[in-house]
Amino acid sequence: MTELHERTAVELRDLLRDGSLTPPDVVEHYLKRVEAGNAAVGAFTTVTADAARERAAGLLRERDAGALVDDCPDDDAVLWGLPSGDKDLWDRAGVPTGFGSRAFAGEHRYVPEASSDVVRVLDAAGTVSLGKTAAPELGFPAYTETLAGPPARNPWDPGRGAGGSSGGAAAAVAAGLLPFAPGSDGGGSVRIPAAACGLVGLKPTRGLLPAGSGVDSLGGLVVNGPLARTTADAALLLEGMLPRRGDDAVDHPLTLRTTAGPRGSYLAAAQRGEAPDGRRRFHLAVSTFSAWDGFYDFPAGPEALAALDAAVAELGALGHGLEEPAWEPDAAYAPAFRTLWMAGASAVPIDDPARLELLEPLTRWLVGVGRKVSARQLAEALAALSRFERTMVARVERYDAVVTPALAMTPRPLGWFDAEDPERNFEQQCQYTPYTSMINVCGLPAITVPVTWTEPTDSAPAGLPMGVQLVGRPGGEHVLLALAAQLEERLRWSLRRPAVW
Repeated sequence: MTELHERTAVELRDLLRDGSLTPPDVVEHYLKRVEAGNAAVGAFTTVTADAARERAAGLLRERDAGALVDDCPDDDAVLWGLPSGDKDLWDRAGVPTGFGSRAFAGEHRYVPEASSDVVRVLDAAGTVSLGKTAAPELGFPAYTETLAGPPARNPWDPGRGAGGSSGGAAAAVAAGLLPFAPGSDGGGSVRIPAAACGLVGLKPTRGLLPAGSGVDSLGGLVVNGPLARTTADAALLLEGMLPRRGDDAVDHPLTLRTTAGPRGSYLAAAQRGEAPDGRRRFHLAVSTFSAWDGFYDFPAGPEALAALDAAVAELGALGHGLEEPAWEPDAAYAPAFRTLWMAGASAVPIDDPARLELLEPLTRWLVGVGRKVSARQLAEALAALSRFERTMVARVERYDAVVTPALAMTPRPLGWFDAEDPERNFEQQCQYTPYTSMINVCGLPAITVPVTWTEPTDSAPAGLPMGVQLVGRPGGEHVLLALAAQLEERLRWSLRRPAVW
């Protein structure tokens, strides 16, 4: 008999819709999974079991009372009854938000009275939150190892990290504690943990989603997006994060409604492996270009290149056109991005010196340097990044998608990132993941998918996942999902199981 956590989110949705399962059935199963498996991977910082059971029972009562419409494609409750989690950088009313930090614990504990927009969006779509998924301190690092709690461990090898900043979400999905999970991505924070944990991770076009759209974050960097085991599951969660009629929480005036496809079109692209116009063959570029080239010279490792080669071979066999452009780096990118990242940290809402000392060295360094950035320096950095954006978007728009490595290295061992030297730590993060932040700067959509696994070892008996990143034109999510679906059909990655399952 197939266990519920072995089913895809799309399968669970269908079983919930036809009455074969109820929200309490599914939620209770996953709560038991969390109770049994969370200690091994550190996916959840807070589990809200009682609230989840109450929410699931309420959804069932609403259905029995006729409040749920039938399963038409544009039904707003597209995620009805499906378990999810809230990244611990987001507020849920009445539940502590820890921000992965000792500065928000103990006497500084923060319990919000209102929920973040993204949380309300997911609630409106019908999800049931099981609690808060782990994040690094204030979401800045590309790994989830905090002094405030246990690290988010990689289910493929618990001695390695799950990536960040959506590390808890990735660990939960990869270990079968959730069918899918939302995350946020300001420099790769959905794609990095997805790649590290053998998942599909999608960063949408800037402005596509009303909550966490990027349009109201400094430099337009941070967008929300889904992590899932399958392409279709990622598309389903994306559908639930799209705008809804008449919901003030998602009625963002700057949402790029013109780039959003009709409700159901993203899932259709993922299920059919084709764009809305019926195309299945695309013009692709293959590149190991990084905007950090020339500032940090870290070539992709052999495992990353092997995954890229494998993906290119599969795409070629599928009949896609492949080209290898030569792109020159922009020397202004690296210092400008560093300035912007640090300026963003300057807004951390802590001024008390004693409380600032509770921050980890990396965060304290980012805040301290960021608060010394002048208005002129920030304006010059934003102008430099805007020039890079125009150049890079023009490059990408020549193709249907660009294929790059997802990560430059295998998932890093716990403790690998320097905890005491912030400058070295920042450099290591760029070494690990040099292909992601430039996509945030450009506002382009990108999806990471697993392709190969390293040879098994005692600590990673099923090997470690390595993947590629597919970068699209603005509004090109359908093409990315179609390509990912085609690769998934050939590679069957969702059938693999990690050491912790």
